[in-house]
Amino acid sequence: MVERPRDPHRDERRSRRSPFRQVTEFAAASGVGQKAGIALAAAGLVLTVTVPVTSPVMASNTGASGALSAAVQPDVTAAAAAKVDFSRTAITTTGDPDGKLKQLLSAQSVGSITRAASAGTLGAPLDQLVTASPFGYRVSPITGGAGEFHRGQDFAAQCGTAVHAAASGTVTFNGWHPFGGGNRVVIDHGNGLETTYNHLSSASVEVGQKVSRGDVIALSGTTGASTGCHLHFEVMVNGDVVDPLGWL
Repeated sequence: MVERPRDPHRDERRSRRSPFRQVTEFAAASGVGQKAGIALAAAGLVLTVTVPVTSPVMASNTGASGALSAAVQPDVTAAAAAKVDFSRTAITTTGDPDGKLKQLLSAQSVGSITRAASAGTLGAPLDQLVTASPFGYRVSPITGGAGEFHRGQDFAAQCGTAVHAAASGTVTFNGWHPFGGGNRVVIDHGNGLETTYNHLSSASVEVGQKVSRGDVIALSGTTGASTGCHLHFEVMVNGDVVDPLGWL
């Protein structure tokens, strides 16, 4: 007998799996069964298997084949009538600066709030705060007399500078202040806390209007008892003025 010469491409052909063989092997490996896989392959159908993954897929080190396994996570369910609620005033974030103020005002009487607790709860009424005249007793810039009580903080600002609401609230006054404030806007923030904005050149809000912290409500000016363009800013607690720097 003469030995037939070895086909140099035989091993290469064997290593190539036909689509028929691929389907049957996959069916056997995935649990479909070899006979079912042969039937699927013979019918010319394409077998598609979708594996749902609800968590990160982690590499498994249990085998040399590099198979992947998915961690199983418990289902989170709730009854259809379940109510999901939370206290809005208990949420304080940098994205909601009114949260701290609401929590502070609802936690206790505004009259008993300490300076340490109120500091930083109001926003700046101007983009830049440069003090021109502080709160308290001073020499009157109008009469030159000593002992005048200054009811707010004066901040330097060119006429026409945007004036912002220090916090959310309702506009309760917009008009002429007969006691030197000139054009004046008052905002009620609830629970006895109010802010006032004075010597304005104009205002863009109406009485009863709801405003949010940072809204432009007016433009600074020098109306009323004023010696130059600036903003006179007041903070009132239960009708009495307090130092605005204790809230800014």
